[in-house]
Amino acid sequence: MSAVDDLCRSYLDLRWHVDPADGSAAGAVSHDARLGRFDADAMREHLAAFRALAGAAEELDTQDLAEEIDRTALLDDMRVVTFRYEYERPHERNPGYWLNHLFHSVYTLLAREGAPAERAPAVLERLRAAPAFLDGARATLRQPPIVFVDAALGTLGGGGELIAQATAHFAAASPALAEELTAAAQAALEALAAFGRALGSDIRPSDDPHAFAAGEEQFERRLHHEHALRGGAPEMWRYGMHLQEEVEAEIVAAAAALDPRRPWRDVVARIREESAPTGDPLALYQGEVERARQFVEERGLMRLPDVPLHVVATPPFMVPLVPFAAYDPPPVETGGPGRFYVTVPAADAEPAARRRILRQHSAFEVPSTVVHEAYPGHHLQLSTAHALPSEVRRHLWTPVAVEGWALYAETLMSEEGYHRDPEARLFQLVNLLWRATRIVLDVGLHTRGMSPAEAVDIMVERLPIERRSAEAEVRRYCAMPTYQLAYAVGRREILALRRAWRAAAGPSAPLADFHHALLSYGGLPTSLARWGMGLDVE
Repeated sequence: MSAVDDLCRSYLDLRWHVDPADGSAAGAVSHDARLGRFDADAMREHLAAFRALAGAAEELDTQDLAEEIDRTALLDDMRVVTFRYEYERPHERNPGYWLNHLFHSVYTLLAREGAPAERAPAVLERLRAAPAFLDGARATLRQPPIVFVDAALGTLGGGGELIAQATAHFAAASPALAEELTAAAQAALEALAAFGRALGSDIRPSDDPHAFAAGEEQFERRLHHEHALRGGAPEMWRYGMHLQEEVEAEIVAAAAALDPRRPWRDVVARIREESAPTGDPLALYQGEVERARQFVEERGLMRLPDVPLHVVATPPFMVPLVPFAAYDPPPVETGGPGRFYVTVPAADAEPAARRRILRQHSAFEVPSTVVHEAYPGHHLQLSTAHALPSEVRRHLWTPVAVEGWALYAETLMSEEGYHRDPEARLFQLVNLLWRATRIVLDVGLHTRGMSPAEAVDIMVERLPIERRSAEAEVRRYCAMPTYQLAYAVGRREILALRRAWRAAAGPSAPLADFHHALLSYGGLPTSLARWGMGLDVE
């Protein structure tokens, strides 16, 4: 291992010590029995350790360009984590930060492959630690923004269901621990209910309606260190506005070709209604996953990883965060399958609610979703990254590269003729408009005084989305500054890099060569890949 790899392992050990749930998700089993500590004393210790490692990264000597690229990515990741805790302070301002850690710590053990009896003792320890953990949250949180409180309250029901489901699963697998698991789960659920009651009473929300905003200074830090982007918030705003106009004009033309008598949103609504699945949505997605994989292979667009992908229903606790579909990569340390979550109607859903959810899985909308989440999107990119020899490239990634790649994949597959129907091409454009609008909302919410209500109104006016879904989207945007712009901006960066590669490689070079070169950087910022590939981008 190189010196950069050695330092990366130290950094990962620290990150997983701070966030054991993240360690469990990565397959670092030594962290399975703990919950994190995010009180003031613990955070001072964590930040001191992160700063010390960043100092070591700054002083590290590298042997070649590849190591220097990895060192740069590692140092920036350290800085981003430090800046987040110093300036955004999610442990003090966001109750969802604590709840997500608790729920994720249980779910990672429930979802892991292998004998559940071996993980039952770790689940028991985490459940036993839950009441004290939530007491720590109540003592640490200070005037959380109301939008964060609302989002946290929305996760309590699903989180409680997750704890009950995990308890039943592990109790059945380990009868000797069944009584202790049941008692620990009951105490955890009671603590969870008490925490929910405290939100809005003991834990008083902030009176500032814009308290969620990161502010332009921290927003710019993220753009520079997390995404390695040269442009600032104003440039991102201008690009988002321009892309919205450009894509909407394409949508208008595509919809008019299908039905010239109706506005494009009405055309989209009609198609969704008429093409909603009547059977199991999971089967529809599974079939499309197989078609997309075969298409990529037959066209020779890129190498396919030999990593299984399971299409599964979204766990209840994740439904508030995953209104349609999402991808969960394999544990990088241990391997295993990737998971493609699809949010389906609950078994006891009312007919109207069931129909509303099924409309989100239109047969013409599913192809772009599958391309984004599976092939050649997230599953292909991240599974490929996990097989790289560099520790940095296996473990670290930025949304501008990962979400940018997935949106680029949608464009690529459209260019290659994947969409068999004009309706599917229309939805690919609608998805692009959604990501363009995200740029405007991301910048607006965090740097331009835009309120969550205004952001919801913009989404409902600009996109074919129901208000309740828009509200859930905006709550997430408020908690994740610069993440939402990464989709479309990342796509822009990859397309510019591809043009530079084509100019250098010549018109006859196979596109697979570009994809292979870019994927060799894992999910590192696209500008670092450009540096390594020796390409100048206009």
